Amino acid sequence: MPLLRIVVGGLRSLFRKEQVSQELDEELNGFLEMEAEEKMKQGMSRKDALRSVRLEHGSLEVTKEIVRSAGWESFVETLWQDLRFGFRTLRKSPGFTAVAVLTLALGIGANTAIFTLIDAVMLKSLPVPNPTQLYRLGDNNNCCVMVGTQDGGSFALYSYPLYEDLRDHTPEFINLAAFASYLSDLSVRRHGDSAAEPYKGEFVSGNYFTMFAIRAFAGRLLAPPDDSSGAPGVAVMNYHTWQQHFGLDPFVIGSTFNINGVPYTIAGVTPPRFYGDTLRSDPPDFWLPLVAEPNGRLHNANLEWLYLFGRLRPEFAPQHVQTRLSVELQEWLGNHREVIPERDWKDIARQHVRLAPAAYGVARMQTDYAMGLRLLVTLSALLLLIACANIANLLLARGSANRSQTAVRLALGAPRSRLIQQMLTESVLLSLAGGAAGLYVAYAGTHAILLLAFRGAHYVPIEARPSLPVLGFSLLLSLVTGIVFGIAPAWMTSQSDPADALRGAGRSTGDRSSIVQKPLLIVQVAFSIVLLIGAGLVTQSLRNLEHQDFGFVTESRLIVNIDPSLAGYKPDKLYGLYQRLEETLPQIPGVLKASLSGYSPLGGNNWNERVYIEGKPPDYRWTAPSWDRVGPHYFETIGTRLLQGRTIDERDTPTGRRVAVINETFAHRFFPNENPIGQHFGMQDVSHSGDYEIVGIVEDAKYQDTRGPAYATFFLPLLQTAAGGQLRGWVGAIEFHVVGKSENLESAVRKALADVDPNLTVLNMVSFDEQVAQNFNQERLIARLAELFGGLALILACVGLYGVTAYGVARRTKEIGIRMALGADRGNVLGLVLRAALAQLGLGLAIGIPAALAGGSVLAGQLYGVKSYDPMILLLSAIILAACALLATSVPARRATRVDPSVALRYE
Repeated sequence: MPLLRIVVGGLRSLFRKEQVSQELDEELNGFLEMEAEEKMKQGMSRKDALRSVRLEHGSLEVTKEIVRSAGWESFVETLWQDLRFGFRTLRKSPGFTAVAVLTLALGIGANTAIFTLIDAVMLKSLPVPNPTQLYRLGDNNNCCVMVGTQDGGSFALYSYPLYEDLRDHTPEFINLAAFASYLSDLSVRRHGDSAAEPYKGEFVSGNYFTMFAIRAFAGRLLAPPDDSSGAPGVAVMNYHTWQQHFGLDPFVIGSTFNINGVPYTIAGVTPPRFYGDTLRSDPPDFWLPLVAEPNGRLHNANLEWLYLFGRLRPEFAPQHVQTRLSVELQEWLGNHREVIPERDWKDIARQHVRLAPAAYGVARMQTDYAMGLRLLVTLSALLLLIACANIANLLLARGSANRSQTAVRLALGAPRSRLIQQMLTESVLLSLAGGAAGLYVAYAGTHAILLLAFRGAHYVPIEARPSLPVLGFSLLLSLVTGIVFGIAPAWMTSQSDPADALRGAGRSTGDRSSIVQKPLLIVQVAFSIVLLIGAGLVTQSLRNLEHQDFGFVTESRLIVNIDPSLAGYKPDKLYGLYQRLEETLPQIPGVLKASLSGYSPLGGNNWNERVYIEGKPPDYRWTAPSWDRVGPHYFETIGTRLLQGRTIDERDTPTGRRVAVINETFAHRFFPNENPIGQHFGMQDVSHSGDYEIVGIVEDAKYQDTRGPAYATFFLPLLQTAAGGQLRGWVGAIEFHVVGKSENLESAVRKALADVDPNLTVLNMVSFDEQVAQNFNQERLIARLAELFGGLALILACVGLYGVTAYGVARRTKEIGIRMALGADRGNVLGLVLRAALAQLGLGLAIGIPAALAGGSVLAGQLYGVKSYDPMILLLSAIILAACALLATSVPARRATRVDPSVALRYE
């Protein structure tokens, strides 16, 4: 009850001020009258009694202020007064306000944009109910198909029979679901449409959506009966796909779609925010039951290709369940030794399951971008600190210019705490305005970051619009920023001595703001050189990555991705298709050469297989080499040089002599000090070691990893297989060498492919340059943002140097006039000003360069082809900063040389 009375009384004081003031006057006057009557009883006159009472109790107005300040409403009223005063002050200085708000908007906006990305990628859980109950069976991102034991014994990929065993023998899970560790290309045609379109799909178990505990936005989701043999084909559509490609057409639900040549009924649509089990660019457009997987992997116990997610019952501890799963895994492997190569049987006892929290889904993007995001946070924080130092210097100069006004307030009795509060309020107002403007910068910046980070993607399920956590972060950052850059100027200004200030505003004695300004400027320079050097290192690293010798040529090349299986082709029909493609594609006007392959370099694919060399014992020390299938003229088309022997050509038909071409690394690893030409090797086991004869060696080319050396790789003709073996590895890419820009031929290529087979869906078409460039999205993002932050830091440092130098010149106008009156020439004055500015620049460089070297050692793992202490980058960064600083300080320095001594001596 007393609290309610206090709140009501405070609100009444705020909103009925005149009435409360009148009541207070009446109460105080009544008290004075009572005191006066007591004195009148002692024989004093009324006039003398009132005078005596007022002398005893002091000023009535002071008493009123003491009474008013006792309530909480006094703080609110004072704050409101400070806000109004701050608004008026900032409105009177539009230039200062604009510069400060813009500076803060860049600093706060940059940090907010980075936090938006961090919130979406690292902090935001899957959009499903109770995500903390979700656990993943595995803690690594191995992909996509494995055989036998796994890295370090930690299982992350599972065969379908193993999944069934774990699902049926682990009741601790409410649901244990399985899904493919990769997305599949789909050729989709709605019933009644003429042409098929490419989409992405994911094969999942029937309890997948039940495990996530989500409901359909429209229709229904997959259920366990849909994932059984003989069940009618059904699929679930992504809400984004339904919205963007089908205009939210309600008749889609229940209609028939032809997917990879098979009719499926669209059972329903997922909720709007659901993107699946993994945050990634271009998430699945459709979810299909595992039973529909077209490559025969479902009941093959040898192939490990599934990720497993489970919703754990609340009453069970994850550690206990993890131990049980490891025991079940080892028992199953022990009972199914045929699924593991005999050489790995000894490792069965080391195989185990790590139960990892899966609230964020499969943490592939989180793992890939963690280091880059930490670096960007550091860079944006440095930029904000530079902005804070810059605004603090501006406020110090502004406060020094208003020393006389501050001195008058102090002389009239204003408490120093009140002045500090008023100036901090003004600083916070500035920072909040900067934060508001920074939200727009953050929104635009997040858009730009997403375009850089996910270049080539059609859709990324990350919103650039600030979420509530992002808005809260921006508000908190603005408040902290306002206090950080405002506390020093407020404190220094409040410490003004009224006597010194009132004796003369033009005197430099007594003005202690420069004591803080110079260190702040040195800090700005130090942080700026760190950002400049960092930007130089990551930019040079990106340039080295993009312009390295890949072992192929990307100019005037076009890559087209297809999948004949989606058009219903079987192995016995591939020879005719490949012949028609090889005859038709080179005839397209503007095409110099065309070739077919299983996959193209740096396209995100990799096949690997252990090989056995004829006449040599098996060697399991090495990683299994990569391999690819290629058609005639493949190496000539992509520009890879032949070093010895011959390439694969028209002679290498399915019935011809089985041959292979290898790269340099393969030759050095398996045939050291001998000629590989004419040697034989094979796959599967030692009995097949004579299957393929090596007929050529090509230079190393990077197909998977842009930073490391080329993998050992061998190349086989398109349709040749070992005796009695099945064909593995179908054509998935077509390479073109064209005249001029490859983009000019896209329509002609599509028409030619449609002429060969109208059902052959073009999954993707991109220039070779662009395909390679998409491998550097993260490096490009970091480099471009580092360049931007470095440029902004350079501008802010120069503005800071200019401001401090200009303020110093203005403060020392009288001193400069005296020097010139005593005979100093313009050169002396110019040197005097520049020496002071360059001394601060030198100190900043002396601090910043060692700091940059220390930071570079941490950054070394992210760099390619450049040392973290590269002397040219260090020197160039220092020269750029020094040149810009010299230019910035020369303007006020030259102004100082034009000071008229007669005017300066009268300057106040």
